[in-house]
Amino acid sequence: MPISLEMSLTRDEFFRLLPGAVGLYALSDGGLILGGDATRRWSIQLQRLEDRTLGIVSLPRHCVTLNFEGYTEPEVEAFIQRFHRAFQRGGG
Repeated sequence: MPISLEMSLTRDEFFRLLPGAVGLYALSDGGLILGGDATRRWSIQLQRLEDRTLGIVSLPRHCVTLNFEGYTEPEVEAFIQRFHRAFQRGGG
């Protein structure tokens, strides 16, 4: 069950925050981010998108596609909540 998100961050920011979202992971030769256990697997594909420009501000963007195998719907929802929490930014 793939879930796609558009995220406004650099590739470096994504990989800096990723361990807080998913814990341990591996990188495949094809660039997929992989994780899971003996009975369940997840993968993340990170694809660069064109920057979004708002006046003089330019925001980097990526399409992040998450795939799940062997997870129940509540488990996927819990994974996504943790993922979102790890990438939240505080306002001031």
